Amino acid sequence: MSAIDREGAEELLYREALALDSGAWDDWLALYTEDATFWVPAWRDEENVTQDPDSELSLIYYQGRRNLEDRVWRARSGLSVASKPRPRVVHAITNVLLLTANDAQARTSSSFAVHLYDKRSERTHVFFGRYEHALRNEAGDWRIAAKKIVLLNDVIPTVLDFYSI
Repeated sequence: MSAIDREGAEELLYREALALDSGAWDDWLALYTEDATFWVPAWRDEENVTQDPDSELSLIYYQGRRNLEDRVWRARSGLSVASKPRPRVVHAITNVLLLTANDAQARTSSSFAVHLYDKRSERTHVFFGRYEHALRNEAGDWRIAAKKIVLLNDVIPTVLDFYSI
């Protein structure tokens, strides 16, 4: 086993983005560890986001891949009004930095912009901000153990969901 390099980390993030853009949600889920967290903290004030998803407000918080699987199931089922029709999205990820890395785990920081077309309102929107990924090597495959999304938009003009940020 060896530590992931920046190019490998970028490829993993780009693979995640492509799976979300194309609605390949089984491929997206496969990128996550069983105990993964997916967190979008809320803004506490103009300069600080919330720090504890268990005791403070979050825009989205899923603990464990099972909860991500449940959200994907609801989006696919047609029962989720927020997901029908599914908005068209394109994730653009840039400024990927490998903050730490060893043979077992790594942390990255990156910037993102997600362009979204909402058929219901016939409008386009852009969500933007920063990603923090914790990556883990599981039997030679690097997976996402945690994803924190710091959303920098002041206004959320449409539905916010796992595939739109």
